[in-house]
Amino acid sequence: MASHNKNWFLVSLLLIILLQIQTKVFCFQYQVGDLNAWGIPTSTNSQVYTKWSKFHNFTLGDSLLFLYPPSQDSLIQVTQESYKSCNIKDPILFMNNGNSLFNITSKGDFYFTSGVNGHCQKKQKIHISVGGIGNVDDDANSPSSLPANGPSYQNVFGSIPVAPSTSNSPHTTSTFHVLIVESIIYAMFFALM
Repeated sequence: MASHNKNWFLVSLLLIILLQIQTKVFCFQYQVGDLNAWGIPTSTNSQVYTKWSKFHNFTLGDSLLFLYPPSQDSLIQVTQESYKSCNIKDPILFMNNGNSLFNITSKGDFYFTSGVNGHCQKKQKIHISVGGIGNVDDDANSPSSLPANGPSYQNVFGSIPVAPSTSNSPHTTSTFHVLIVESIIYAMFFALM
């Protein structure tokens, strides 16, 4: 009888663990621009934000962190038309704390620029696509001139070797790990039965 109760306890524990793994949400916080943070791009790396957004695969639940000196800059979310024309009047969202976090809660295209006059014209703007075909900007470099996989920041120490891969997404790796753990739990569950 004691052995039977112990087995039921273990089975119950394994089911609870399985349910927690199944309901775990994988989301990531991305620092916009990586090492460049949020500022006016340099003349040698004027497409830093275009490259950066193309290099990342954003999904629901992810968040974008914009870091900048609050006394010198701000962040606004704008419409596609305002993004293209650098119109910073009547933004959808305004943030100016220097540590601005934007949570991705729906699929679609999101357009951001600096709230400071003249910064958008100097390419301090970014287009993020979630669940779509990807980022396509009129003023972006052609796809052949952008690296297929690599950092968006200028590397002063030389090139970084990138391992060949079929996917650059951390989401794929995370999902794979969940499947492995899930398989182990199922095997343990059936071994106890």
